Amino acid sequence: MKAMSSYDLMESIRNTNEWLGASARAMASYPVWGLSPNPMFRVIEAWGAVTERSFSRMVVKPEWNIPSITGTDGRDHLVQIKTIVDRPFGSLIHFDVQGRGPMPRRVLVVAPMSGHYATLLRSTVASLLPDAEVYITDWHNARDIPVSVGKFDVEDYTLYLADFMRELGSDINVIAVCQPAPLALAATAYLAEEDPDAQPRTLTLIGGPIDPDAAATDVTDFGRRITMGQLEQMVIQRVGFKYNGVGRLVYPGLMQLASFISMNSEKHSQAFHDKIMSDAQSDNVPDVDKHNKFYDEYLAVMDMTAEFYLSTVERIFKGLEIAQNKFTIKGKPVDLGKITSVAVKTVEGENDDISAPGQCVAALDLCTGVPDAMKAQHLEPGAGHYGIFAGGSWRNNIRPLVLEFIDEHADGPKDEEIAGDSTVTPMRRRAPVAKKATGTDTSGPTGV
Repeated sequence: MKAMSSYDLMESIRNTNEWLGASARAMASYPVWGLSPNPMFRVIEAWGAVTERSFSRMVVKPEWNIPSITGTDGRDHLVQIKTIVDRPFGSLIHFDVQGRGPMPRRVLVVAPMSGHYATLLRSTVASLLPDAEVYITDWHNARDIPVSVGKFDVEDYTLYLADFMRELGSDINVIAVCQPAPLALAATAYLAEEDPDAQPRTLTLIGGPIDPDAAATDVTDFGRRITMGQLEQMVIQRVGFKYNGVGRLVYPGLMQLASFISMNSEKHSQAFHDKIMSDAQSDNVPDVDKHNKFYDEYLAVMDMTAEFYLSTVERIFKGLEIAQNKFTIKGKPVDLGKITSVAVKTVEGENDDISAPGQCVAALDLCTGVPDAMKAQHLEPGAGHYGIFAGGSWRNNIRPLVLEFIDEHADGPKDEEIAGDSTVTPMRRRAPVAKKATGTDTSGPTGV
């Protein structure tokens, strides 16, 4: 049976490291060692605590932990998470702000399915909540989904998005972050032909690989130099006996995590070294600090179905089906040119080494049916990949621009825009700056 033993081996190694960390922490914290002035006992205790915490987080889905927000009335309002649509491979959830009336802005955040949970966008959601009703796609861990449920590939992902948009209505504003950007674009085009009244009002694409060939990175280079057969042999495994999805072919989250860490191994090693030494020198170690807050989320990974991962590489990166407007669903072409009434905005980071500048803005040329007055693009100076949706660049610059874009098109397309008013000045696009990624990515092109 293909690679089931290797899946269980990875889990056994993770579990062993968690146990070693717990054992070292417990052993080095015995009171008797207080009689010895040797500082190594403090270092061993700190190493054990950090190791145990790190390896235990790898198999736990983080909580959203958005307790409350301050409303315009100056009061704190509790945030309750409600499931709107529950499907086997993903759910649509709503962040319901208690005691607050419906907000005119309604936003659907499309989270990436690229190894991390949707909670990676916690700060993005929290920043939008004071000004909008916020919904998000909450993708499920493939290891927990029985084989009997069936497959889930890029076409199924796109149909899920289309169904979520239908559920929320035509006044929804979609923000797709990284990996789902091309599929959110395809879902909108699918609705444009199949159910025009269900199309979103605006579509904002942030750092997504619409055209991976527009600017080279190590991620795109990897996709070119490896065959699909080699990729399947290298990274696809079967879920082991511990989980409900036993036997399902997946791209394991632990393997994706190893790839993420290898891209910046020196940075991560230094971060853990500094954390251990800091804890060893402190008598009062906080449970939540900057290090733990980041790595509790970063280390929590989920498995992707093999068919989703492989079809993403083959069709989005190698076949360039979105970039060349050749994407199909169940054999039927999805024409991006059919989008005519949805305002489209792209956001890129100047120093993005995952989806380099030029890859995302390519969407505007593909949307041939959208008037120039309903298109916009932003290139954030000095911003990396994470910063354009969750860091300081997002909070200080990009978020206000996205909300302004949503408000600008709140009433839908104007008649002169649909008619292609000759007074509208065509957009001038900034020439993309190709950036080569640092480090080596051994996972393939789906990382966020």
